[in-house]
Parts: sequence; C-alpha cells; structure tokens
Amino acid sequence: MHHPTTSAHLIEEWLEASAAERGTANSSLEVYRNSARCWADFLAGRGKTIVQASRADFTDYLGHLDAKNLSEATIGHRRTVVRSLHRFLLAEELVEIDPTSLVAPMKRPRRLPLVLSMSEVDRLVETAHAQARDETVGLYRQAGYARRAALFEILYASGMRVSEAVNLPAKAIASGTRSMIVTGKGGKDRLVPLHDRAIEAVAFWWRLAAAYGSRSEKWVFHSVRNGATALSRQSALAEIKEAAVAAGIPNPDRVSPHKLRHAFASHLLSNGANLREIQEMLGHADLGTTEIYLHTDMSRTAAMVRDLHPLNDRPPEAI
Repeated sequence: MHHPTTSAHLIEEWLEASAAERGTANSSLEVYRNSARCWADFLAGRGKTIVQASRADFTDYLGHLDAKNLSEATIGHRRTVVRSLHRFLLAEELVEIDPTSLVAPMKRPRRLPLVLSMSEVDRLVETAHAQARDETVGLYRQAGYARRAALFEILYASGMRVSEAVNLPAKAIASGTRSMIVTGKGGKDRLVPLHDRAIEAVAFWWRLAAAYGSRSEKWVFHSVRNGATALSRQSALAEIKEAAVAAGIPNPDRVSPHKLRHAFASHLLSNGANLREIQEMLGHADLGTTEIYLHTDMSRTAAMVRDLHPLNDRPPEAI
C-alpha cells in the first residue's frame, strides 16, 4: 500500500479519519485544516515536510507563534492541532517520530496592564471638568460633558468595572451618603466608598440633566436625551478616548475605562493601601487576580529600597 508523504496529503488523511471516527463537524474540520496548514507552511519554509519534522522544528514553531503576538488561546489551539496530527500519523505508522512529544508547554510572560500615571489621570479628569463648566457649548453638550466628568470620577474613585458603572441604578448613590452599593459579577454586592469630588460631580451631572429635562429615576448614567436609556459601554469607551485626546495624553488609543480601574488599584497600592482591601473594592473573587498590581508598582518598591534599606546609606566599596 502506498502511503502519502506530502504534507497536504497527510493532513487530509488525518482529517478524514477524524470525520469518520469522531464525527467531527465540517466547520471544525476547516478550522483544523487551517491550523495544520500553518504548521506545514512553517516547515515548508525550512525545506521540510511534516514527515521530516523534528522536535526542534516544533519548539521553533511555538516560538514563531509567540513572536507573532497571538493570543494564548490561539497558540494553545494550534499546538493541540499539531499534537493531534502527529499522534495520528505515528499511530498509523506514516511517520517515524512524534516531534511534539516531550516538549513542555510554553510559559508566556504574563502581560502587565498599562497603567495611567497619577498626572495623566489628573489631566484626564480635569479636562473633563473644564469641558463640563463650559456654558458656551449649549445645555445639551454641557450636560454630556458633565456626565463624562462624573463617570470618570466614579470609575477612578471606586475602581468599578465600566459594565458596573453603566448599569448603576439611580438609587445606588443616595443623597447624603459617601458610599454606594455596586452589584458585580455573579450578582454579588459590595459597598464602595466615594470621595467628595465624585459625589459632587454626579450631583452636577444630575442638575444639568434635570435642566435639560431628562433626569432619570432609573440610572446614574443615562442618555442626555432620554433618561430611560442607560449609557452604553461603547459610548463610555468613546467618551474616554475623546477626553484623552483633548487632555493631550500620549497614545490616547491605549486609554479606556478599564485603565481607570487599573489606575485606581495601582495608585492606592502606591500610597500604602492593603492589597486585601483593594481586592474587596475591585470585587475580585481571587486575591491572585489583584496581585498583578504588585508587579506594576515598581516605583513604590524602588523607593522603599532607597529609603528604608539599612545598607543604602553606606558608600559603595571600590572595585
């Protein structure tokens, strides 16, 4: 019996077996085919076919995928496809070795969140407030700017997710209170303290919304035209990017409502807040999720070593 040796034929034989033995759907087969072809194309660039692939080829392929900055899910899927393909080929004696065996999973470095500096957050929020005070733009636009300033203040004061902010019921911020109840993931409520600036910004936004005739009894953040419609996440994203441009923040495309959440946590940590307390305010179920902010707080670590280490005041010895 003649065994196919070209990469394309080997891939098709594997797919036919998968369809026959496992009943794999056609849509899934096409996804597997594309991922297997990526592997075959990589090998072809080295003048090899799948039959000739070595373990070194496979580890280099994983490095090639990582260098393309693909998501972990995509790399994991392509790795699984290649492993499945070669296990089948080895079982069918169509190849002599499985190049994917004994290759440990790649550990990609954890990407740290980009964090806005305190001065950048100040510029962003102050720009929003300056626009909200501009009466020359007309009541409709001024109310929109006031809503923007209030949104930024709430996000930075509380660290809440933007999805939580746009769904805040009007009753969440009661008159005379300095805190609010936030419903997070899994329907869990948490009490979040607010500072005066955030409370005043919301009150100003509500006054302008009432003056325009759209003050909502349902939502904290709503359409300026229609109080029955909550502000959308897409609109909140557009608002903060527009404000970042107006504030002159470098690379405004990197600024998002979620960056204010990161800034909230990182800046609190830099100023001495307890990580467990930050976890509670962020609504993280796992402290490990919160601990990523430890890695972004290098300025605090450097200052601690500089100011507190007992050997730091000793002159260095001559080399």
